[in-house]
Amino acid sequence: MDDEKHGPASRPDPDPAARPVARRGIWGWMLFDWAQQPFHTLVITFVFAPYFAAAVAPDAARGQELWGYATGIGGLLIALSSPVLGAIADASGPRKPWVFVFSIIGVIGCWMLWYATPGMGDLTFVLIAIALAVFGMEFAAVFNNAMMPDLVPRSELGRLSGSAWGLGYVGGLISLVLVLGFMSASPESGRTMLGFEPIFGLDPLSREGDRASGPLTALWYVIFALPMFLFTPDIPRKAARAGAIRRGLDNLVATLRRLPGEKSYFGFLMSSMFYRDALNALYAFGGIYAAGVLGWSIIQIGIFGILANITGALGAWIGGRADQRYGPKVVVTWSILILILCCVLVISMTQTQVLFVTVAAEAGASSLPDIVFYTAGALIGSAGGSIQAASRTLLVDQVERDRVTEAFGLYALSGKATTFIGPLAIAFATAFFASEVFGFTTQEAQRLGVTPIIVLFVIGLVLLPLVKTRYYATEAAAG
Repeated sequence: MDDEKHGPASRPDPDPAARPVARRGIWGWMLFDWAQQPFHTLVITFVFAPYFAAAVAPDAARGQELWGYATGIGGLLIALSSPVLGAIADASGPRKPWVFVFSIIGVIGCWMLWYATPGMGDLTFVLIAIALAVFGMEFAAVFNNAMMPDLVPRSELGRLSGSAWGLGYVGGLISLVLVLGFMSASPESGRTMLGFEPIFGLDPLSREGDRASGPLTALWYVIFALPMFLFTPDIPRKAARAGAIRRGLDNLVATLRRLPGEKSYFGFLMSSMFYRDALNALYAFGGIYAAGVLGWSIIQIGIFGILANITGALGAWIGGRADQRYGPKVVVTWSILILILCCVLVISMTQTQVLFVTVAAEAGASSLPDIVFYTAGALIGSAGGSIQAASRTLLVDQVERDRVTEAFGLYALSGKATTFIGPLAIAFATAFFASEVFGFTTQEAQRLGVTPIIVLFVIGLVLLPLVKTRYYATEAAAG
């Protein structure tokens, strides 16, 4: 069928360049990704999550299970509230006040992680802190993303989104090097990855360097989110708050009623709901998996994270250029295929196996599993960076600009609707296979426990053909 008759391609492309945005405003918006990436790099993936599973929780499998519950609850809270708040924000106007409020929640949650001491008995406080951090940081991103279409013309959105994601990965990389090189030390040697004693007198035995990743994330965010608040323009207020709430809710109800008839928009939300949850789960449990199955130390996981951030920055940058040339749907499709391949590769490995084939008689006898896992991490970083950048521009293709915050709210709903399902599915699967019924070892339960990630990627790929992307090559060439 012809795209001009279906989906977003029939709508004109409003040109925000009629109100040019200063370069510092563009950079201020891009720096938000730089400010927020350490949360994903340090807390969710490479430092705090594996520390929690290895040293705070009773054992690695139980840690994976509890981490799934905490991040899942945070995602559930976002899923229940983001469409409503997004619709209200569209009706009222400015996005920065919303970013500010949720930033405070996220910063507090990250700071509280300092108190997650090794072997602590009651984990309730830590699990609440994790849920708050996820809730605040992810929600702040919803409203920051909604500012994107007002900064540049549609033909430049792919490059802007890709460059911002790439910049974010560089920020995550630098923060990771700071933690691993100067703060997080091995309890055995007392030295960091670079061979130094931890700065600020951080105690390796009580894992203060790993715990400090939370407060560092909070401080980093506060400092580098400031340029967005100071320099990036926001849209003006549209109405009084009471009127905005009523109008926002009315608009949301109208959108939900007609959404099944908007096949491309609905198809994108459904597809992204699954593939983004799979990616988030892959990030959230990658470090935990490496610690439990491959027996990696925090430093080894950190090196893995450094490599993934380097390739993530390159992937986001290249993906942004590919988005501009071929459109975001092509970038998303190829990224999903690469990520599925990586998941199969990761699950097939243990300390003695690669692709389910034994390569060593005992753990540590062969370095091949480690090398393959590093390679998979590099590919995951590259594909993950490109798919996240392209997804933002593909969403913008589905709606008019006056509905964009609501759209990102529904985008958050569609992602978070399974972001809590993904971690919870991993938690349940891990607990299921770790039960006495099957007699699996802890490592085997962890391997089988992450298989829902592959299922989610496949569902997202199957639904993607429903999505149409706006044809803008002629406009881009003319510009």
